[in-house]
Order: sequence, then structure tokens, then C-alpha cells
Amino acid sequence: MAITDRLHQIWSDKELRMKILFVLGMLTVFRVAAHIPIPGVDIGVLRQFFASNQVLGLLNLFSGGGLENFSIVALGVGPYITASIILQLLQMVVPSLEELSKEGESGNRKINQYTRMLTIPMAILQSYGVITILRQSSSLGGQIVGSFTLFTWVLTILTLTAGTVFLMWVGELISEKKVGNGISLLIFAGIIAGLPQIVQRTFAVYTSTQFLSIIIFIVIAIVTVAGIVFITEAQRNIPITYAKQIRGIRTLGGAVTHLPMRVNQAGVIPIIFAISIVLFPSLLAQFFLRADALWLRNAAEAIIRIFQNQLFYGIIYFVLVFGFTYFYTAVVFHPDKIAENLQKQGGFVPGIRPGRETAVYLNNVSNRIMLAGALFLSIIAILPIIMQSVFNLSTLVIGGTSILIVVSVVIETVQQINAQLVMRDYESI
Repeated sequence: MAITDRLHQIWSDKELRMKILFVLGMLTVFRVAAHIPIPGVDIGVLRQFFASNQVLGLLNLFSGGGLENFSIVALGVGPYITASIILQLLQMVVPSLEELSKEGESGNRKINQYTRMLTIPMAILQSYGVITILRQSSSLGGQIVGSFTLFTWVLTILTLTAGTVFLMWVGELISEKKVGNGISLLIFAGIIAGLPQIVQRTFAVYTSTQFLSIIIFIVIAIVTVAGIVFITEAQRNIPITYAKQIRGIRTLGGAVTHLPMRVNQAGVIPIIFAISIVLFPSLLAQFFLRADALWLRNAAEAIIRIFQNQLFYGIIYFVLVFGFTYFYTAVVFHPDKIAENLQKQGGFVPGIRPGRETAVYLNNVSNRIMLAGALFLSIIAILPIIMQSVFNLSTLVIGGTSILIVVSVVIETVQQINAQLVMRDYESI
């Protein structure tokens, strides 16, 4: 079916059209909120500070650009993502949470409620940290924030926390429409909203000698998008055969199907984990730039200089993303449970004994294909650093993480819309 026919089919469905318009409306509300600044902040000096600090630029990415404006939604959905990661890790060590995760929809609702509750203290802590960093950094390039009284501290923290809760609510409203993941779409909207400004800055400093570099850059960007689509959709199909069962005069089973194993099972979670670890030393050092002890100030400055070194930063980032890909896949992929379920249902992998040997086989296959996924995510993560060093274009840099998020969100949204169209086709039969 042609793209125009598909778009016409989507627009002709009144219910689906209203859902898409609702999502677009919510994203518009988010972008308006991202441009409502909190009083007492010099936005011009703040943007200069972010332009010179690559670490905080990563935080700005997940705030959808709100942090650069220090808006009422400056924290974005970052605290919610942090809370979600913490709950996922706790499910591995807390038996009660692990049991909840096995209870299906009711258990997921309780875990989601715990995530919402944990988001609030996470937002309060991150609000305090961001304000403190901006105050500590005021002397580095002008006064970013003015003097804060106790009332101003409380009011600003409450505003930032309320902004995060508001975005969390908006994200869940979007998810309920089943045309995409709400939280991912909010991040997606922030990334897309920043593209015109990046292009404008590029052409403002454009020279004729950079023409070839920009053309090569665009070609690499297109190839990168194609590679992301290929890896995101790539999977290894494990053949599964179900034994025949004879009940009276009927013969059941005997079906041949497959078990899909994605090359990139972890999605963008390893990059988020790695960003959290990479940011921590630099963010912690920011607190001690104005410490009374000379040795503490020197240590803080040394840590910041080390992490501003592109080579060191790139190596650490690459290794962390690679390692977290294996770690998170081990969290979400359980070959023992899959092998057990297959055995209970009378299924087996041809040539492999059911049970323990099947689990070992699935684990080995996962580790082999995961190597490609881990290398892919690691290269995507450090792609901006490589592009800066090769083309010397500081205003136009392929944000590998940004492209990965954008492409993944588009694929997921298209799949959900197609699923709704297919469901309606079945209902009309």
C-alpha cells in the first residue's frame, strides 16, 4: 500500500484521527511549557554555559530542551526515567516486586504506581542538584541565577517537581491512546524542536570551504538512520516445534513456529544507564568548585578537565554502553524461563534437548547476536565525538543518541498505528 493511501486510510478513521490530533495537541502543550522560564534566571548566560558543557548537554537532551531555557518543565521526564530504572533493578533483588511483575496487568499497574511515587523524590533531588550546579557555575561566565532566599528555593523546587509530574501525566495520557509511547514521544518532540535552531546556527557560520563536509555529513546521517532501522528491526528466528498430542480422535499440536530474538533487545536503556554514570563525576565535581579547601577545588577542576577530554570521554562512554547492553539484556531476557515455558507447552528447538540444554542454547545465541547490538549502540553513542573531530563542525553534529531515539519512536508509533488499522479491518469482517 502506498504512503498516501495509508495516510488517507488513517485520516478517514475518525477515532484514530482524533487520537492522533489529541497526541499532537499534548505535544504542543509540552513545547509551550518548555518555553515558560522560571523567574530569576539569565537565559542568555545559561545557554552559553550549556554550549560549553557537553555533559549538561546530555541532560538537556532528555529534558526536551527545557533545561536550556530553565523552564517550568526543565527536568523533563528525567526523574521518571530514573525511577523506572530503579524499579526495574529492584525487581531483581526484591522478591515481592519480582512477584508483582509476574502478575500481569494488575502487577504492572502497582509497579507503575510505585514508579510515580518514586518520581516525586527523584524530581526534588534533581531540582536541588540542578539549582546548586547553576549557582556554583555562575562565576564561570556571568551570573546565571540570582540570590536565592529560602522561599525562592522552595518555590523553584516545587515548580520543577510539579513540571515533571505534569509531563508524567501528559505522557500517560498519550500512552493511553495507543499511538505511541508517551514518554518517548515527549523526548522525541524535544529533539525535533531543536533541529531548526541547529540548522540555523550552522548556516550562520557557513563558509564555502565547508560545503563538501556538510554534504558528506548529510550522507553519513542518512546511512546512520538506515543502519538504526536495520539493527532495530533485525532479529534471529529460533525454530520451535510443538509435539503432536492425541486426545481421543483428535490430534493437537505439531505446529512449527519460531522464537524471535532481537539483535538489540535493550533499546536505548544502556545509553541512558551510561549517561547517568558518565554524568555523575562531573556533576559531583561541580558542587566543589567553590569549596573552601584548596585541594578539594583542585580535585574538582581536575575531574571536570578529565571528562572534558574528548578521547577519555569517548572511551569511557563506549565501554559503559557496551557493558550495560549485556547487563540490561541479562535483566530482561531469561532463557531459563523461556525454556521452561516451552517444555510445559510441548515445544522444543529441533536438535536441542528440552529444559536445561535449551536454556544454554538460547543464552549462547543471545550472547552472539548481542555483540552486534552492543557494538552498534556503543558506536551510535560516541558518533557525535567522531563527527566533531573529523568534520570540525561544532554547530551541526549527528547526535547518535538523538537519532536512535527519533527513529525508534517513529518505528514504534507506526507499528502501533498499523496494529490499530489491522484490528479495525478484522472488526469490519
